Amino acid sequence: MTDTFDTMFATSPVMAILRGYTPERSVELARLAWSLGISSVEVPIQNERALEALRAVVRAAEPGGHAVGAGTVISLAHVRDAKQAGASFTVAPGLDPAVIEAALEAGLAPLPGVASGTDIQLAKSLGLTWVKAFPASVLGVDWFSAMRGPFPEVRIVATGGISAANAAEYLGAGADVVAVGSALEDEAQLPLLSALGASAATR
Repeated sequence: MTDTFDTMFATSPVMAILRGYTPERSVELARLAWSLGISSVEVPIQNERALEALRAVVRAAEPGGHAVGAGTVISLAHVRDAKQAGASFTVAPGLDPAVIEAALEAGLAPLPGVASGTDIQLAKSLGLTWVKAFPASVLGVDWFSAMRGPFPEVRIVATGGISAANAAEYLGAGADVVAVGSALEDEAQLPLLSALGASAATR
């Protein structure tokens, strides 16, 4: 199941996070991300309005076959909501084995949050190969380099405080993917995000 992420991130090391937008604006930003070669989009689902946005983005993604995930999935109810909305993966700020198990049973690839070697080791014991380092800006770039030694086979998505301005630094330090949010609306940063995707496609 977690090989879903291998496919998702094969062409771009960037994931777009669309938090707090209307369904209409979420679709606009998702289409912008897809136009930049960023095929993976996450919509956090902390309330009913956010669920409406997730459903709208899922519908918009269908023609292009893009992956859309539900973010901030921290309960079994959230897993059910994500499944019903049509998400293909879940993202969480922390690591809850019960939530991970529920996601897997629902056919959704889970991307739990980690902040330590203990967290990563637990994720591995649950059969996961992809994790989300959160908050990346607090952990710092050196954390990613340090985790590469004991866990070379684990793939890490850097999330939290990432922008187009520092994304390349985190990727260079050992992150496999960076997740960005507000940077998608800053036209000055868009060329850098696009370049990250282009360089990944040529690797």
